[in-house]
Amino acid sequence: MHGALNQLPEVPVLVADGVITDPESAKGRLLAASASLFKQKGFARTTVRDIAAEVGILSGSIFHHFPNKESILLAVMSEAISLALARMHKAVEGEQDVVKKFRALVRCELEAIHGFTGVGFTLLSSEWRYLSETSQKEVLKLRDEYESFHRNVYAEAKAQGLIKVEPFFLRHFLRGALAETGHWFHLDGNYSLDELVEQVCLTAALPK
Repeated sequence: MHGALNQLPEVPVLVADGVITDPESAKGRLLAASASLFKQKGFARTTVRDIAAEVGILSGSIFHHFPNKESILLAVMSEAISLALARMHKAVEGEQDVVKKFRALVRCELEAIHGFTGVGFTLLSSEWRYLSETSQKEVLKLRDEYESFHRNVYAEAKAQGLIKVEPFFLRHFLRGALAETGHWFHLDGNYSLDELVEQVCLTAALPK
């Protein structure tokens, strides 16, 4: 997946700014392998030895990059949100049509959920409890920014009379529904991602 990440136009800029790790670097490969194992086995059942074996290094080499396993999880989650945020900003940049902005945000979130940007995004709910209080606060700060971005677009749609549901509630409803697609929607199934985005917008009662 790290090779695919390098195809995203936002990645080189974020790497240059020190926001995310270069996917092709040793640390980047370590993060990608860790995220994959955390998704497959869960954070608690994944050992440092498992991660090292997946990357093809000695266990001790991991500690050149991270002090412990939790710090790896923190980096995976933080970078996943930062990349999602950057993609959302890029997707709506210069766009005035609020319906198109809404669709763009839905698509960005679905792409993150279904692995277009790596598997780190899906760990935010499943492995959250394994972060320390301090680490949770760090991720929450980023997540609050991410959620505010969504709600601001929803508020714009409501102000224009395009939706009736309060932005706070609509965001909670949609976030749960979009996350659930990870269990039943498949990219190689009967429906495309574009069709799924369209169905979500219809559910929110947005005009075409």
